Amino acid sequence: MANKPQPIKTLRAGRIQTAIWENHSDKGPFYNVTVSRSYKEGDTWKSSDSFGRDDLLVLAQLLGATYTFILQKQAEN
Repeated sequence: MANKPQPIKTLRAGRIQTAIWENHSDKGPFYNVTVSRSYKEGDTWKSSDSFGRDDLLVLAQLLGATYTFILQKQAEN
């Protein structure tokens, strides 16, 4: 069984997270980001890509930190 790809970095604040994925092309590495919010339904944890008003400032801060991380990775190359 093949290993499932993993993000190179995950940043979290409470229930909100960003995951940074590194991809490769003939021009070098490039990065994509996924964002999600965890929530509990009964006894099961699930995730959503939908955010409420109270999530937005936290998400903005996480996206800023994500952007900074990607800039630092690009500077290494």
